[in-house]
Amino acid sequence: MQANSYLAGRKPQHKQVNYAFFHPPKKNETRMSQREILVTSALPYANGDIHLGHLLEYLQTDMWVRFQNARGNMCTYVCADDTHGTAITLRAEKEGITPEQLIDRVHGEHYQDFQDFLIKFDNYYSTHSDENRELAELIYKRCKEGGFIATRDVKQAYDPEKGMFLADRYVKGTCPECGAEDQYGDNCEVCSATYAPLDLKDAYSVVSGAKPVEKSSEHFFFKLPEFQGMLKEWTRSGTLQPEVANKLAEWLDGELLEWDISRDAPYFGFEIPDAPGKYFYVWLDAPIGYMSSFKNLCERRADLDFDHYWKKGSTTELYHFIGKDIVNFHALFWPAMLDAADFRKPNAVNVHGYVTINGEKMSKSRGTFITARTYLDHLDPEYLRYYYAAKLNDKVDDMDLNFDDFVQRVNTDVVNKLVNIASRCQGFIGKFNDGKLAAELPEPQMYADFVAKSEEIAERFEARQFSAGVREVMALADRANEYIQAQAPWKLAKEEGKGDEVVAVCSQGINLFRVLLTWLTPVLPNMAAKAQSFLNVADLNWGSIEQPLLDHQLGKFEPLMQRVDGKAVAKMLEANKPAEAEKPADKPKKKAKKEKQAPETPDVIDFNDFVKVDLRVAKVVKCDHVEGADKLLSVTLDVGELGERHVFSGIKACYQPEDLLGKNVVLVANLAPRKMKFGMSEGMILASGDDKNISVVMPPEGAKPGDRIS
Repeated sequence: MQANSYLAGRKPQHKQVNYAFFHPPKKNETRMSQREILVTSALPYANGDIHLGHLLEYLQTDMWVRFQNARGNMCTYVCADDTHGTAITLRAEKEGITPEQLIDRVHGEHYQDFQDFLIKFDNYYSTHSDENRELAELIYKRCKEGGFIATRDVKQAYDPEKGMFLADRYVKGTCPECGAEDQYGDNCEVCSATYAPLDLKDAYSVVSGAKPVEKSSEHFFFKLPEFQGMLKEWTRSGTLQPEVANKLAEWLDGELLEWDISRDAPYFGFEIPDAPGKYFYVWLDAPIGYMSSFKNLCERRADLDFDHYWKKGSTTELYHFIGKDIVNFHALFWPAMLDAADFRKPNAVNVHGYVTINGEKMSKSRGTFITARTYLDHLDPEYLRYYYAAKLNDKVDDMDLNFDDFVQRVNTDVVNKLVNIASRCQGFIGKFNDGKLAAELPEPQMYADFVAKSEEIAERFEARQFSAGVREVMALADRANEYIQAQAPWKLAKEEGKGDEVVAVCSQGINLFRVLLTWLTPVLPNMAAKAQSFLNVADLNWGSIEQPLLDHQLGKFEPLMQRVDGKAVAKMLEANKPAEAEKPADKPKKKAKKEKQAPETPDVIDFNDFVKVDLRVAKVVKCDHVEGADKLLSVTLDVGELGERHVFSGIKACYQPEDLLGKNVVLVANLAPRKMKFGMSEGMILASGDDKNISVVMPPEGAKPGDRIS
């Protein structure tokens, strides 16, 4: 990952992370008759890993964007890391690094997770950027000039032990509205009430545990009540799901309060112009990150113009995808601030619910708080993409990820139904017609009936009713399989002179498969890419399926998807469980100098325990240094029939990556996976020695990866 050069020729205003990732338009790509759509997902906070709950939103957004582009629209998808706030400062302090170093590292981790889940951003940026500072200051200036900013002294929560004002999220206590315990100082996660931190009952500082005290400080406020009428109309204009609009009415039908948009130093963020020691609250500049990420992209894309998309009265479309926990920021504060600053408001804010695992809230102790990287270490990302698509709708309901259902649904729908059509038919076409499709379809009306469903499925996807669209596709997959089963080309192939009939039936099947996968391309992009190569076509867009492939040469067929292995799911869940905390040893008492020290007796294990150790030959296929680790190497091993394993090995003192690459080593293959600071280690490379002299144990010559060492 390399830093972009958008700051060339400009003096940076502050030290920052400057990364951007984008996919430029294809050459000669026409944009004349297309809808111009800008889409965003909520910005992930640069203070933790991406997990399966987060991924619901990004996968939903990515599938919708891919669908729009497959339909011929110009749909641009931008996002960024949300990088400011007290949480960033405290975590960086804990790790002994600067906030800039922290957000730089996390940005790379987030982007890699998204990329590996096939999420295709046009730009993935950072709120810690010049564009974001400039736009935040511009919006603040316009709000101030319009008379929408007020200042006054307020009583704040102050940590007397830490010597700092406490951000809302660093005060916890009992909700003053519903009595829920352990709630944050800005809003209740149980009843969604908003309040000041000192309104909490039994409040305490998350930073030190001390009881906060009151201390006055001047703060800046956005005059939200002046936009109450606009918000009442806008929230009922179809921009929100009815249940979201109904929830917001609880605020809008009452008295809105002014929104506190400032925080006191020390604070990692942007200083408010002409107000030393005062900083923009992270929730002011975070949504502006949508604008700044797009602005950064516009600086490198001649076909995009910032003002064209963001000015009031723009004919372009703007959609936000968010979770239900941040609705008030996106559907009250954000549109009011945009209106005050003379920018356009979103066409819609699409809200989704939470993800539960096996019917329960995600839990670290049960191993169901699953990070994106842990999932990717064990399972294909397209399994999750399909499963979410098969359950997603346009409601705000929570979604349950049940892993038994996950295995069953992916294997039944994708492998047994969809992939089965292509794998059944391609071999016969290769055998009887050298891989060339028939010149005519035996059932042209059936093909036409399939294609006629395109608009109905498109309407479902457009409305974010993915589950309904997927059900339609799978119902047609059933029909295609029933046709092939009834024609039984495997039986015809055994009869003399039936070769042409076999090719015709299988050509019908391949063409139906092409239609089905074209509709699912936004959901299964990797499979679609493999199928595109096999089908030997330029693309799989919705317009291309109007005509079947006839007298057409197919390419080489490769397996499109493997079945979900239930054992791999079990390993993922097991690997995600935190290691049981070790009980700290008692501090040894000092013995008299003259007392003779007794030799330490090693712990005794039973012979049956010893023979359980499974030693295997493993070939080093990848080896790298581990950033931030003095002793570790990151090693990827080929263990033959056991597949690939990734381990962290403390042998860096005596070995460089190039010393081991391509070499065979001995792996303790049945060691339980261990979650380390830098990732999951799936075994141990056998070595001997001390910290200064380490020797990796090498297997006998001629041994092959996967061989057992006795």
